[in-house]
Amino acid sequence: MTMLKVLFGVFLCLSSVVLGQYDDGHLQVHFENLSSNEISDPEEATPTPCKSTELTKWDKLFSMLENSQMRENILLQYVDEIIKVELQSIRDEMHQFVANFAGTCTNAIDSASTRITSQLEGKLMQIAERIGDTNTVHQSQHYKVLEQLLVASQDTAYRLSKIESAWQNGAEAQGLHSKFKQQDVSVYTGLEKVMDSMAYDLQKTRAELQLSQKWVAQHFLPSGCEVALLFPMRSRKIFASVNPAASMTLDSFTACIWSKVTDALNKTVLFSYGTKRNPYEIQLSLSQQSAVLSVGGDTYSTVAANAATVGEWAHFCGTWSSNEGNASLWVNGELAATSTGVAEGHPIPDGGILQLGQEKNGCCVGGFDEKLAFSGKLTGFNIWDKVLDKEQIAHLAKGEGSCSTRGNVVGWGVTEILPHGGAQYIH
Repeated sequence: MTMLKVLFGVFLCLSSVVLGQYDDGHLQVHFENLSSNEISDPEEATPTPCKSTELTKWDKLFSMLENSQMRENILLQYVDEIIKVELQSIRDEMHQFVANFAGTCTNAIDSASTRITSQLEGKLMQIAERIGDTNTVHQSQHYKVLEQLLVASQDTAYRLSKIESAWQNGAEAQGLHSKFKQQDVSVYTGLEKVMDSMAYDLQKTRAELQLSQKWVAQHFLPSGCEVALLFPMRSRKIFASVNPAASMTLDSFTACIWSKVTDALNKTVLFSYGTKRNPYEIQLSLSQQSAVLSVGGDTYSTVAANAATVGEWAHFCGTWSSNEGNASLWVNGELAATSTGVAEGHPIPDGGILQLGQEKNGCCVGGFDEKLAFSGKLTGFNIWDKVLDKEQIAHLAKGEGSCSTRGNVVGWGVTEILPHGGAQYIH
């Protein structure tokens, strides 16, 4: 635009110069004597052969007008060529900018699409692996959840592809730099709206995944456990008796169990082993949300706070060694509490009673107290005559087939465990 203004100014200057020459006397026409301007007869004109005919003032005027018209045409042609060159340069720069910007946006959209798709596929694979070993009664419900997640992922991919195609079409349709900037603002506004919608969809999907995981935790057994013992309510008549496969004379032990409690009071017994002389030789119990391991009596206890949540499965392991009296309590494969000097030098005697969901303390008729009774589900109960290392304990809590790893004193699924008073096995 600046170039056009300069050329137009040059043209005006040239025109003024020409007109100025006309006014300076180079072309003067006198109308006083009209007869002198008349065209003479051809007979009277006797031009000299060796002398050229002089141009009249009218001829000079027409010649100057023709020259001025030629200059004007040349200037217009020059201006038109400059405009074409400038427009072509602007068009090339605009196309290069569009190509660079469209490529960057396309790469960003592809990267975001790949990342979101991989995250969704990872979540789907985790859920599919967890529900792979569940019973067929609840499979249809989980398939519906998975179908909804697949639909959500497909919808997300469709939206991303639609954004990419719309952006490419919009970038190619731009003709001028100013229009491209306006379209760029509108595209970015559209992208922000779509990204906000995608974020909302992802939050919704995450909430659905959390609900699904919670539902799985509530309705299915831990990985690798096919059966569990159900204690439907607190009762001094509801318990399970265990007949160990080996002697209970122990200088060290590791005892592990899966538990999902429906209500935990000040003391809720998961399992206990005691003799007539000492009913509290080994005991693992819950106190509200804490887990308590006792060896050799209530005086020697190891407590892990915030270990149990009502309605959720939790894995507990207690270890003890008589040599130094070291006791440890593990929750979900992680070390939660340790104690030293616990029943140091005290061997666990044989000949006692091992029970699930109660303790035989002789306080009441029948030897049970309903306030100490367990209500909920228990599975994967095992006892070893040694202290397991942290890798073995972590595998029991987090590895596949935790119930298939059995203790040599008590082995879940091998050792005889008899339910009483309404306790029953469930699948």
